[in-house]
Amino acid sequence: LYLKILFWLEMKKKLDLKEPKTFQEKLQWLKLYNRRPIFTLMVDKISVKEYISNIIGEEYIIPTLGVWKRFEDIEFENLPDQFVLKTNNGGGNSGVVICKDKQCFNYDEAKRKLTHSLKCNIYNIYKEWPYKNVEPKIFAEQYMVDDSDFNNGGLTDYKFTCFDGRVDNVMVCLDRHLKDTKFYFFDSDWQLMRLNIRGKNALQDFTLPKPPCIDEMFRLAAQLSKGIPFLRVDLYCINGHIYFGEMTFYPQSGFDSNLLDTTDLTWGRYVDLTNL
Repeated sequence: LYLKILFWLEMKKKLDLKEPKTFQEKLQWLKLYNRRPIFTLMVDKISVKEYISNIIGEEYIIPTLGVWKRFEDIEFENLPDQFVLKTNNGGGNSGVVICKDKQCFNYDEAKRKLTHSLKCNIYNIYKEWPYKNVEPKIFAEQYMVDDSDFNNGGLTDYKFTCFDGRVDNVMVCLDRHLKDTKFYFFDSDWQLMRLNIRGKNALQDFTLPKPPCIDEMFRLAAQLSKGIPFLRVDLYCINGHIYFGEMTFYPQSGFDSNLLDTTDLTWGRYVDLTNL
């Protein structure tokens, strides 16, 4: 009932859970009825690293510098001058703090943001079951810098839309470091796809050079998503080396009004709910 009400408020549509057809409807169905214990480990940004290492190898993991239960426990004196702090239970950038110079680091603001993130539970808000039993923690990661010309001084996110080992597309997120993030969808042949409302109205002559790691990233995303009806796999290509980012079971928590209706129906057909 909660999801039906939320779906009506967010999408202005009735949620059909008896015979779901669209991608967004099926994501809500999966929240309720596809509750494999391994999913909790996969959304935990700390424990997922071992999970990924066991499948594709430790070389794809960004090094962890420390793990703590509270901000007050962080051993800043043992951290390098540059690092990234994250919470393991959050989505998006709500629990991410970047330190480029400890001399100028705003500890009070970092404490406020991370402590707030620790207290948030995505299950309580959007009923994303995998997050329900994640024990909130803070961890530090190595600060990554891409020196290649392709990323223009920042890190580019590659978010792969996967259906049980079949990768339909990748969403390329550019210019996050400029606070003017742009999103573009490409298929495995590096052809631009118009999948959402903003993309439909984008310039028709837009082009983007094919990233050097993209074919291998498509392969890894397919491998990591095998056996799961839907999974978004986020990867990075930094100085020619691929790194794992995170896994997402419900993008926008299944309330993405920016998707075209045709995309919502097409992706819905790709999500197989049988035998779950």
